[in-house]
Amino acid sequence: MDKKNILTYEGLKKLEDELEDLKVVKRKEVSQKIKEAREQGDLSENAEYDAAKDEQRDIEARIEELEKILKNAEVFVEEEADLDKVSIGCQVKILDCEFDEELTYKIVGSTEANSLKGKISNESPVGKALLGKKIGDTVTVTTPAGEFEYKILSIHRSSNE
Repeated sequence: MDKKNILTYEGLKKLEDELEDLKVVKRKEVSQKIKEAREQGDLSENAEYDAAKDEQRDIEARIEELEKILKNAEVFVEEEADLDKVSIGCQVKILDCEFDEELTYKIVGSTEANSLKGKISNESPVGKALLGKKIGDTVTVTTPAGEFEYKILSIHRSSNE
């Protein structure tokens, strides 16, 4: 059985939009590129044809990947999140006890995780350690980089970006 992909509604919408764009727009664009490259004659030394075929392969692979993710998607309704404890869909403000630095993360499923945008996976070491904890709790997280201690300062529903 395939792994369930936990998504927020926002993440689900983003993936559905990307899939629609790939199927409706990108497929037509690459099909046109292949047609134009074929019209140039000899395909054995036609760089445009090869590039278009590679692009087509990439698009089809991404479509297949998105369809698999969406087929196994489980949407987490953020409005139903219990704000008494950290759960998927929550935005949590924590204090890095070692560096006395406040950090804010949104806990999401692994499909949506993007640390550069402050979205961490519920399966990551920090995400796992925070899940189920309450405001005021201190957690110790073991990562490949060592042990870190965080204190939970606040839990709230995230605002949509």
